Amino acid sequence: MRRLAIVGMLVALAMLLPGPLAGASGHKPPAKHHKSKPKPKPKASALATSCTVVTQAEAGAALGQSVTTGVLGHATVEGGLACVYYGPSAPPGASPDVPSPDSVRVVLVTGTDALKWFNDYKGKVHAQAISGLGDQAYYDGYASVSVLKGNEYLRVAVAGPTGISMSAEEQLARDALPRM
Repeated sequence: MRRLAIVGMLVALAMLLPGPLAGASGHKPPAKHHKSKPKPKPKASALATSCTVVTQAEAGAALGQSVTTGVLGHATVEGGLACVYYGPSAPPGASPDVPSPDSVRVVLVTGTDALKWFNDYKGKVHAQAISGLGDQAYYDGYASVSVLKGNEYLRVAVAGPTGISMSAEEQLARDALPRM
């Protein structure tokens, strides 16, 4: 399902490009001389990714220091892609596929699998409910905050130089909600 969504997005992007990718013949259609209505803007969640739902500045504020730009890695627990922002004390050569100290790890899973992954992880941890955050939210008991909003699942882990910060994770989740 995710592959189909990605392919659809790539096709849509290719149609917007000028030149041979715009059409099979390589010819541009004749210019229109009338003004067309502006197309409606897509819902924010249509554009949200693990690296856009939490900004670099927000990740840095959560760690209380500057962070790198987001690095993509695999998120096997959530079934998606992780975006990891590293602080200056992160281990050299840290893999974005593995949680690391001095980092902010963000995963956004969208679509029909979001609820499945949200509940799957919830069943594996000592989930502590958090009220007033999305449709459902919980702290996993030791390392991250998970939020479900509609068909989107966000998991945020802040591992600062002095340890895990549940309050920073909750704040990042609150900041991310409007982008979901």
